Amino acid sequence: MPEVPERIAIAIVTYNRSSLLDELLASIDAMRTTPWRVVVVDNASTDDTQDVIGRWQDVFGERLINHAQDENHGGSGGFSIGTAEALRLGAEWVWVMDDDVEVLPDALERFAPWMERFDVIHGRRYDFDGSPFYWQARFNEFLGVPLPYSVGDFDRGGYAVTNSGTFEGMLFRASVPRTIGLPDPRFFISWDDATYAWLASRHTEVVYVDEFVLKRKREQKQVNLGLRHLNDGSPLFRFHVMRNRAYVGRYFAEYDRLNRVGFALGTALTFAKEVFRLVVVQHTLRGLGDLVRGLRAGRRIWHDDTWRPMDPADVPPAVEA
Repeated sequence: MPEVPERIAIAIVTYNRSSLLDELLASIDAMRTTPWRVVVVDNASTDDTQDVIGRWQDVFGERLINHAQDENHGGSGGFSIGTAEALRLGAEWVWVMDDDVEVLPDALERFAPWMERFDVIHGRRYDFDGSPFYWQARFNEFLGVPLPYSVGDFDRGGYAVTNSGTFEGMLFRASVPRTIGLPDPRFFISWDDATYAWLASRHTEVVYVDEFVLKRKREQKQVNLGLRHLNDGSPLFRFHVMRNRAYVGRYFAEYDRLNRVGFALGTALTFAKEVFRLVVVQHTLRGLGDLVRGLRAGRRIWHDDTWRPMDPADVPPAVEA
């Protein structure tokens, strides 16, 4: 059995969900092999999150880094900050996750064989009710959208190559951000993780592996469509899911993968999917205005001549050998 690499850092982004964070940190403490560092980015929570982190610092000691923020940078900004801090400390691998999951005890042992072969890895996860949660997707580059595919692809050696991903459990080697830059905080929420994995896939293989490593803890309204689960969405999500299409397009253009006709069609399909989500999951059409405002904000990004992709030179050097 391959040994678990030593310098693995878990980077967690949390906001006003102290009880879920408490359960996540408890699951990390119960791991068979505990991580080298745990970086918690608190996005200016107003509940007792800092008290929870303080209690766990007594358990983890110097292994737990409390990165409290003065403002909410969104998931995108939090993962950018957490990744930068992990790399600054000297992490060789960074495992990013939200606060509403728990880590399974043997997660790192399950990852270990794949870490010898790949640089960007996603494990599987259980849903809050214990059933397998479906989250496999690949970017259709013509449309510029990730489309679901079958877990039957795991039959070919226990893994599937992809060009999309999620920060709800993405594990990547330190060489990845040092090649493509940190996660882009400008997304705030939505499309950041899929785009980051797509960028990584330009340089290395990105894979899903048939290993369960996480369990979701937060129950959401959802509709099971077979190949896809649709959860409910907030006004903030609806705005950013449309606005951030422009960021996706800008990155595609940087790599000469932007088909403007196809991308426009993909944007229209995304809009239609979000309307479908409103009707089928949330039983309302209130929220259409959020989508329209997001589209309008995206136009300004398309026409921003100062926009540049994230720069690998901005990744901090490690302070530890």
